[in-house]
Amino acid sequence: MNVLITGITGFAGSHLAEFLLSKGYEVHGIKRWRSRTENIEGFKDKIQVHECDIKDYQSVKKVIDKVKPGKIFHLAAQSFVPTSWNAPTETITTNVLGELNIFEAVREAGITPWIQIACSSEEYGLVHESETPMKETNPLRPLSPYAVSKIAQDFLGYQYTQSYKLNVVRTRTFNHEGPRRGEVFVTSNFAKQIAEIEKSKKPPVIYVGNLEARRDYTDVRDIVRGYWLATEKCIAGEVYNICSGRDWKIKDMLNYLLSLSKVKVEIKQDPARMRPSDVELLLGDNTKFVKQTGWKPEIKFEKTLEDTLNYWRERV
Repeated sequence: MNVLITGITGFAGSHLAEFLLSKGYEVHGIKRWRSRTENIEGFKDKIQVHECDIKDYQSVKKVIDKVKPGKIFHLAAQSFVPTSWNAPTETITTNVLGELNIFEAVREAGITPWIQIACSSEEYGLVHESETPMKETNPLRPLSPYAVSKIAQDFLGYQYTQSYKLNVVRTRTFNHEGPRRGEVFVTSNFAKQIAEIEKSKKPPVIYVGNLEARRDYTDVRDIVRGYWLATEKCIAGEVYNICSGRDWKIKDMLNYLLSLSKVKVEIKQDPARMRPSDVELLLGDNTKFVKQTGWKPEIKFEKTLEDTLNYWRERV
């Protein structure tokens, strides 16, 4: 079966491509002309990559018509929350229009693939302690333009299932980490700073933002297995949390990374790393997804942190 991954050169997209290759799929991917490709260098000869801008309908239609995928994993997005305050128009245009173009191209091609859309726990936004762990029925109170764009993607998926019988599965993924994570994301950023300090490439100071926020972390390799299962066993139009069900305070995550190193560091708060409004707690309930698919996380987060630090040690 042909499968299509949008955002294949990205963090989750590259891990998903490797997983699907191991399952025997013919893997196709979409990338922008300016996308960096280091994440897929190790297996690029085993996949087919198509140049495409998901904001351009004709570009998307050309790929869909050519590949005629049996499954589509839509991961391409402006996915960094802080950027969404600086570029809200770009964030909403990329995330919402890109998905709309995929849905319309599928409709026009007359095919019926299963489509997994990567929504986000950021949609929940302002969450009260009494509401955790969060179920899919929790109110959505977005605290960033990124979160608003993901709610629009989420509901667009529901609407296209109801209106046009598209086989769309909506997955609200909580924080996922591991090797290849972009350096702007907190876990990867801390790991890179530690690796640079170890090699004396920067002074022994780690710059941080809000260390009190709590996040539900899962290894990316478990997450992409969940994405595949979503297209195998979930119900079209439904929404599912994919998460570990355990939260870590960011301060504790940093301390664990530091415990894996012998460097002595000073920790300094950087005002530029503080958000206009931050989600203080993201802790999910994965019961619905686990019941539907049998999925469960297999990689401990401590292992994820170790692998992430070693990834940066090899690169700095």
